[in-house]
Amino acid sequence: MPPRQSSDTSRGKAAVSDVYSSMRASILEGEIAPGTRINIDAVSRSLGVSQTPVREVLQRLEGDNLVVYNPGRGYSTTPLLDLAELRSLFEFRLLVEPWAARSAAVDRLANPARTLEKELAAFRSTMHGNADLRQDLVAHDTRFHDTILAASGNAVVRHAFAQTHCHLHTFRLYPADVDGAITVAEHSAIREAIQACEPERAEVAMAEHIRNSFGRFAQAFEGNPALAPLEDAGPPRRHMVE
Repeated sequence: MPPRQSSDTSRGKAAVSDVYSSMRASILEGEIAPGTRINIDAVSRSLGVSQTPVREVLQRLEGDNLVVYNPGRGYSTTPLLDLAELRSLFEFRLLVEPWAARSAAVDRLANPARTLEKELAAFRSTMHGNADLRQDLVAHDTRFHDTILAASGNAVVRHAFAQTHCHLHTFRLYPADVDGAITVAEHSAIREAIQACEPERAEVAMAEHIRNSFGRFAQAFEGNPALAPLEDAGPPRRHMVE
């Protein structure tokens, strides 16, 4: 009996993992539109699983801020960011990430340049063999920025940043860099500054990357009179966190 129970548990975990991957991809790629109410029974039937793993997955997706739960209505996919929310998100990034890049550009073992180069090399390989890079690009971007935040050594800042789920939200909003080439070029500039242990250069490269990213994603709101360059947010605060 114990081995059978273990086998059942493994199958259950596999089912949850498969359902999570499937639903997450459907939301990120727009197959399930923003603001769509999710019918648990319909999802379980379409994926050939019971409702139990679907419910568990919805709780995980709620933690990712990809779905929301409303009493009496159940789960629905979160709406896309509007322009004001996008600006607020990138202004937060402009405060935190240039500081993190500056902190990472140090001549000690915590310098993450080698890890960043491995990440860039892996993504470059993906660029040559995959026609649709959207999922790979968001995964690369998440790992690249998290590596720098981790190297800063401040767990509170890293956790606060993770809670914004910025990569998932911006990925849903607009495919701003379809082939990944612009992102790789800007990431490479940041990595080179960190490897050279030049804090000011790393800070400037990260700030430029974030401002440029905002401009690319803000194209979804082209023609909106409220759209203005992110430079209005002011320069990055170098010593926000000591």
